[in-house]
Amino acid sequence: MSDSPEIRDAMVRAARSRTLLEGADRSGARAMLRAIGLTDDDLAKPLIGIANTWIEIGPCNFHLRRLSAKVKEGIKRAGGTPLEFNTVSISDGITMGTEGMKASLVSRELIADSIELIARANYFDGIVCLAACDKTMPGTIMAMIRLDIPGIMLYGGSIMPGSYNGKDITIQDVFEAMGAYNAGKITLDELHAIESAACPGPGACGGQFTANTMGMVAEILGICPMGAADIPAMDSAKDDVSLLSGELILHMVEADRRPSQIITRAALENAIAAVAASGGSTNGVLHTLAFAREAGIPFTIDDIEAISKRTPLIADLKPAGKYTAVDVHRAGGNRLLAQRLVQGGYVDPSALTVTGKTLGEEAASAKETPGQDVIRTWDNAINSNGGLHILKGNLAPSGSVIKLKGVEPKQFTGPARVFDREEAAYAAVKSGQIKPGDVVVIRYEGPIGGPGMREMLQVTAAITGQGLGESVMLITDGRFSGATRNLCIGHVAPEAAVGGTIGLLHEGDMIHVDIDRRLIEVQLSDAELAARRVQWHPPTPHYTGGVMAKYARLVAQADDGAVTNSAAGLVR
Repeated sequence: MSDSPEIRDAMVRAARSRTLLEGADRSGARAMLRAIGLTDDDLAKPLIGIANTWIEIGPCNFHLRRLSAKVKEGIKRAGGTPLEFNTVSISDGITMGTEGMKASLVSRELIADSIELIARANYFDGIVCLAACDKTMPGTIMAMIRLDIPGIMLYGGSIMPGSYNGKDITIQDVFEAMGAYNAGKITLDELHAIESAACPGPGACGGQFTANTMGMVAEILGICPMGAADIPAMDSAKDDVSLLSGELILHMVEADRRPSQIITRAALENAIAAVAASGGSTNGVLHTLAFAREAGIPFTIDDIEAISKRTPLIADLKPAGKYTAVDVHRAGGNRLLAQRLVQGGYVDPSALTVTGKTLGEEAASAKETPGQDVIRTWDNAINSNGGLHILKGNLAPSGSVIKLKGVEPKQFTGPARVFDREEAAYAAVKSGQIKPGDVVVIRYEGPIGGPGMREMLQVTAAITGQGLGESVMLITDGRFSGATRNLCIGHVAPEAAVGGTIGLLHEGDMIHVDIDRRLIEVQLSDAELAARRVQWHPPTPHYTGGVMAKYARLVAQADDGAVTNSAAGLVR
């Protein structure tokens, strides 16, 4: 083997992989790796895993092979040996409204498990995770928390907005157009035109929906290089940051800069402040709770409520606002949002990031585009509260989540329209059975009952598309897409499948919500609820074998992040 100073230094840095590769007893491993073209010099360098969530199904992750090539180039340039492997991805937008959507949240756990397995087996010195669709980002971050080796999550970036009648549109507009078509408000030709224009190429869904929310979370959390996430998917600058991320991971290995030093309680608080200030997806709640459980950090939905309540909403982004994720990039990016948060005192600027700089140091170099109004100043906030609200009451003793811009009704009382399955609720909306004042309740769609907490965008968008968004409320123990807006309350816990109050509701029960009081309740006495609970029986599981049944046996409730890692937080 080469005995150059550079290689000797690399071997010192590559302490983990030496267990796999060094000494006469590891000749078999080296022989197998020579078969794929690795040389003595390659084997002497740090081994860097590249976990790629590339799939050919859907636009979000379609371009990640291009980015992985750049990451490899950067790793090699900095003195490492890249080893790429794949894991899975489920497209929420494609599976929405079908039984297949149940696989989405399940895939988050499978992504984390598979990356952990490959990395542990192969003693990587560091890892770069390429992610884009909704669950790939939290899945990769969860894996890095478990492994606690130097790691970077690189977000593939937003799709460009489509254009229809001179306006920017996204996948949100397609789902709302479906509702408008069913209500007779647009023609089939118009629906087809919107469908054909909304997604012009690779990249994740274009508003401040779940993918862009989690890309922003990763930057503010510090596990994605600042300035990398908000670059659109097909922008040439994405190639540049991919190459730099490949170089950066070697510096992280040399410094032994690990997720446990980055993903702290302060970092989680910072991330939620960013979600609140940007009107981000309610899935940000679920996933940050999952990070906390994986890391063994005390962090609850009550903490999230407190952070959001004190952090004003300043980003005017879809689904409730005007702009897309690409507009964020043009305005100054997530770095500008971070700068606003630091200047306002809403985040801890001392939190470490993957670059070795603090959040405050990274935010200081933000460059705001003159005249932009995508990310406002604090004295021109959209709402004094952040976009996230945690509601509790006898209908959700352990909590529920709603995302609001602040223009929605503060109180709502109406009769429950109860459905035990998403398809039944959608059929009722589609056929005009839901009327102003109704409270649509979709239950047995929780982590266990679904299993997998399906997102309800097809139903919520249909309600909005019919013009009922401000006059109909929807409550579920499932989830919502980041593209959902208006009076939609999800993550109800405990869920129906374990005997939660939502499973005891009858058609016509009066539901009351008071946003200012953060209250969600059914107007029934404790005695009536107790009597109903005696009569309640758990439903027959939808799956009795395979991955879905395994997930249902292991998964926690939504207020615990719906994690399946029962040993989360144990000493590594």
